[in-house]
Amino acid sequence: MSRKPELRGRAARLARLFPAGRAQAARTPFVLLVVVLLGGGLIGLLVLNSALSEGSFELADLQKRTKTLTDEEQALQRDIDAYSAPDALQRRARELGMVPGGDPAFLGPDGTVKGVPSAAPAPAALSAPAAAPGTTALSGPAADPGALLPPGTPAPTTAPTVPPAGPAAPAAVPPSVSNPTPGR
Repeated sequence: MSRKPELRGRAARLARLFPAGRAQAARTPFVLLVVVLLGGGLIGLLVLNSALSEGSFELADLQKRTKTLTDEEQALQRDIDAYSAPDALQRRARELGMVPGGDPAFLGPDGTVKGVPSAAPAPAALSAPAAAPGTTALSGPAADPGALLPPGTPAPTTAPTVPPAGPAAPAAVPPSVSNPTPGR
């Protein structure tokens, strides 16, 4: 067998600081620790990569939905703009029988009237009504509600009657219909 050379002096003192036998048992836990750390790191990277991929797909879906909703919003805004254009409003108002208003008058804080009010011009279809066949046109004071007023007073406008807000009252039903006799 081979023999180790004998150390002298300073080398001998340093050799006494190190253990005499080889420490195989001390390397095994270190190697296992390195393998576990590397394996854990790889598994962590896989989980992180999967989470990022899932988030990427979700982001793409949300961006697609945002684009769809933005397009829908723009289409609705175009519809609103078309309905609120002055010519469209004027056409729809005429279809409903509305006419442009006359010159307005304003009341001051002290109760004075500023401006001269004027009645709205009557549309051609309403100012000269043609009597339909089989009907008679009204004439005289009954036909013009402003004819009985003093001169200089504007003619009253008639507003459509609006039913009161709240629950509607049921129509009156004769007692013979609402309380049928038993046995029939």
